Amino acid sequence: MSQRSNFRSSNNRPGSRKRVQKDEDEKAVEVEGEISAVLAGTMFRVKLASGHEVLAHISGKMRKRFIRLVVGDRVKMEMSPYDLTKARIVFRLG
Repeated sequence: MSQRSNFRSSNNRPGSRKRVQKDEDEKAVEVEGEISAVLAGTMFRVKLASGHEVLAHISGKMRKRFIRLVVGDRVKMEMSPYDLTKARIVFRLG
């Protein structure tokens, strides 16, 4: 049995796969910060409470709903545990 067949669904169609759950250490880290600069291409420089600055982009749902962000807005972000210099903005706090 091939290794790839472990990920297929019970109907064995090549395009349909089961959803794989992420481990505890692979989940995104949620942090809050304040937008310090608006950059081109819906990118933002966000300052965290610890003093670090990260590069963040808007999540797809926020982009779809045309949520506007300006300098000074508090935001909730998700960061990958692998690269703590980049983040995804998922919620505007105000």
